[in-house]
Amino acid sequence: AVQRFGELSDLDKHACTIEEREEYEPHIVSGTIIYAGVDYERILRQAEKEADIILWDGGNNDLPFYQSDLQIVVADPHRCGHELTYHPGEANLRAADVIVINKIDTADSNSINKVRQSIRSVNAAAVVIDGASPIFVDDPSAIKGKSVLVVEDGPTLTHGEMAYGAGVVAAQKYGARELVDARPYAVGTINATYAKYPTTGTVLPAMGYGGEQTRELEKTINDTPADMVIIATPIDLRRIINIAKPSQRVRYELQEIGEPTLMDVLKKKFGVKK
Repeated sequence: AVQRFGELSDLDKHACTIEEREEYEPHIVSGTIIYAGVDYERILRQAEKEADIILWDGGNNDLPFYQSDLQIVVADPHRCGHELTYHPGEANLRAADVIVINKIDTADSNSINKVRQSIRSVNAAAVVIDGASPIFVDDPSAIKGKSVLVVEDGPTLTHGEMAYGAGVVAAQKYGARELVDARPYAVGTINATYAKYPTTGTVLPAMGYGGEQTRELEKTINDTPADMVIIATPIDLRRIINIAKPSQRVRYELQEIGEPTLMDVLKKKFGVKK
């Protein structure tokens, strides 16, 4: 009903799936307290006792369950058009006070302009913030010339309908020799995932709904003949599975371009000082 995550050990305590870890771990590492569960009233009342500002994160899969003071929506130009054709994303776009267009450093200008047009057509009053999503790799030089298996965020590749993510961008940017196709080596439910979501392509979705699927993911990674594994999930998979190959992690952060910034908006709305 109510879960609280303040330490990485809490992820093990609550037996989190890989997808849940991808949602929670980056926030825990940055020092943010996470609440989850199904009793939203109890969650809110408990969170109010220890926080000045509460951020509801619906992942674009929900309308806000709380009556909010400021609604921020992220529009992805790599999914150009989805902002008007998917529910509830389209409803969230219309209701937004602030819209962040992210990944403009890797998206093509035509797609970015189409997203801007979508925003203007349904919510011209919203504050629009441009954001790049620069990537960071442990050791970029280690990727050059290598055959690599790219492991990406599972939901992004499956029901998110993306054929690639930050891992593929990093592999191309830092000179990988080739992307190794994991599909011939997929086992069990990982193989079934490829069959259900054929647009996934050569990259491997980090599926891990339970112990059996996590073990199948591990076997698929280790059976795929690659010089290196590029881990582009929001979590460090090496914490929960044994990867028997050299590996590099890919991370990305928001880099706001121009004004206003999110901090400018928050200062104006809430008087936030830092």
